[in-house]
Amino acid sequence: MVVGTPSAIAQQKYGGLDRQRLAWAYRTMVLSRRMDEKEIQLHRQGHTFFEISAAGHEALQLAAAMALQPGYDWFFPYYRGRTLALALGITPLELLLEAVGSAEAPFSGGRQMPSHWGSKPLHIVSQSSATGTQWLQAVGCAEAGVYYRESPDARQGSAPFAENEVMCVTGGDGSTSEGEFYESLNTACSARLPVLYLIEDNGYAISVPVERQTPGGNISHLLSGFPNLFREEVDGTDFLASLDALRRAAAYCRERRGPALVHGHVVRLHPHSLSDDQKLYKTAEELAAEARRDPILRFADFLLNEGLLSQEELKKLEQEVEQELEEAVGRVLKAPAAEGRSAPLHVYSETVDPTSSAFEIPPRLSGEPTTMAELLNACLRDEMRRDARVVVFGQDVADTSHEENLPRVKGKGGVFKVTHDLQREFGSRRIFNAPIAEANIVGRAFGYALRGLKPVVEIQFIDYIWPAMMQIRDELAVIRWRSIGNFSCPVVIRVAYGGYLNGGGIYHSQCGESIFTHIPGIRVVLPSTALDANGLLRTAIRCDDPVLFLEHKHLYRQPYNRNPYPGPDFMIPFGKAHTVREGKDMTVITYGGVVQKALQAAGKLAEEGMSVELLDLRSLNPYDWEAIAASVRKTSRVLVAHEDCLSWGFGAEIAARIADELFDHLDAPVKRVGALDTFVGYHPNLEKAILPQASDLENAMRAILSW
Repeated sequence: MVVGTPSAIAQQKYGGLDRQRLAWAYRTMVLSRRMDEKEIQLHRQGHTFFEISAAGHEALQLAAAMALQPGYDWFFPYYRGRTLALALGITPLELLLEAVGSAEAPFSGGRQMPSHWGSKPLHIVSQSSATGTQWLQAVGCAEAGVYYRESPDARQGSAPFAENEVMCVTGGDGSTSEGEFYESLNTACSARLPVLYLIEDNGYAISVPVERQTPGGNISHLLSGFPNLFREEVDGTDFLASLDALRRAAAYCRERRGPALVHGHVVRLHPHSLSDDQKLYKTAEELAAEARRDPILRFADFLLNEGLLSQEELKKLEQEVEQELEEAVGRVLKAPAAEGRSAPLHVYSETVDPTSSAFEIPPRLSGEPTTMAELLNACLRDEMRRDARVVVFGQDVADTSHEENLPRVKGKGGVFKVTHDLQREFGSRRIFNAPIAEANIVGRAFGYALRGLKPVVEIQFIDYIWPAMMQIRDELAVIRWRSIGNFSCPVVIRVAYGGYLNGGGIYHSQCGESIFTHIPGIRVVLPSTALDANGLLRTAIRCDDPVLFLEHKHLYRQPYNRNPYPGPDFMIPFGKAHTVREGKDMTVITYGGVVQKALQAAGKLAEEGMSVELLDLRSLNPYDWEAIAASVRKTSRVLVAHEDCLSWGFGAEIAARIADELFDHLDAPVKRVGALDTFVGYHPNLEKAILPQASDLENAMRAILSW
């Protein structure tokens, strides 16, 4: 056949692509492969420190990019997405700057490993190495788009919104073994969300073959029972077949019929990464069979056999790629390396400081004193009235999931009634129930916040927060830092916390705050009064960082911590302690449920002429070191008390810093009081023995004052 421009009929045969577009497709696949090979070479030369390859995945990823629109649709790729990134518009220079860890790397500034990109203009969300966290984030992103479509008043200042946008989320066959994959499908299918799942199945999760992790060895067959889910299986090494499948899937999503899943069978021609040697677990015959399915060789043969390009034209395209790469490498090797002094940047927002005076707005008290639960409810109501971007969801937070029943039922409104009646005012679009799946709640909130909404989500008990830990630690806390400020997700996570319940037992009495204060990027707050809860929650909602807002269950309805309504603008800055009681003989530093017990103990000592100063920290990250230091300098004796286990608790950090920086001001050793290093028992006798009581605090105070 004579090489030339295909006819209109031929173009239709080739997926509507003309000769020029087909040549570009081939060039992009070759560019991706040569970049993989170049990064391996740079690693051997000591210029890079890691490499992970897309070799064998090129055709499927290219097809996805061509079926979708960068900067219009949204992309949540995993770490093998080089071809997808190139086809969407990321340049080889940008990818190579990331590979060498240059200070000029536009997506992470040297903080991320290669193949972890994120372009805000192209709507490619910053990637992590965590396997499977992206599934739920894409679902939340899709929900945010639906919310914007139905709530135009919320769009101001938000991320771009398009009427028929699609969220494309990619992952390998191994990541479908994660529970979050199924949690995401539950929500996407139930809500008919426009999420396009692209499964790049190369048959292996590092060394584990697919039949050892997926029942029947085929994920798309396994999902046959999910309603509203478009499913199509395709040879992912066949570019045109992949393009057809992905176009059908994208159209299904754009028509708002539900989510779509394209299961592409590809090959992994390189090891999992440079730290892997696949010859250790794949036979020579298996490797040879995979090589015969190389998508680039298959596409080149197709172009030649169809007379679309000649051998000389293919070679010319390959030479252009080589030249482009050599020029990019030359520039990259001259680029400055990331500098250690940049490390503290972008841990928290650099434009909104919740410790500043901007968040110090005094209360305008009105009405009778009321409970912490009621003032938390009042704050949520105020903020939802003020800002249409505030969305509340979690377990049992709605009054009822059947909105038509609202006139006939009292309403749930949370297990502690903190969200009661909010649904009646704001409707089910803005406050709704989520499955009993903590990762689902936090992962979806990530997607909401990414789009500029302000999700305030509830985890019923901190005892059950642990399934969400990957989303909290590896995603919410890190995305601003890993993307050098290009992305942020300021989610507020409300969590019921603590014991002193007379029957809470092991699984409704946990604390664990020190686990979260040990995570950079997350603010941690724990109020002890109704007034503080109202002001600190408002600060949490209006600040630009993710916040873990701990609400002590024992304090929700106590008579001693009630306060009048402080008005709709009252805020307390983070990192500002409250002096509950002035004193001169010693300092007690505490927070949460222990504040009242410390106050009781201090009152008994006052009857004997001993003066105890009591500080309620209120926020734990950041905490008020200035107030601590000033009090310790004044009293020279200090006790740090908390409800959590004594060993490795938050108090150890405070005590260590006091000993380190204020040793010259101490007249006695720093002492700590905490729970026994065990679990909270169900019977009140056990709970009383395990958790710190007023008598324990009194005894510790007396011991310090005896010095």
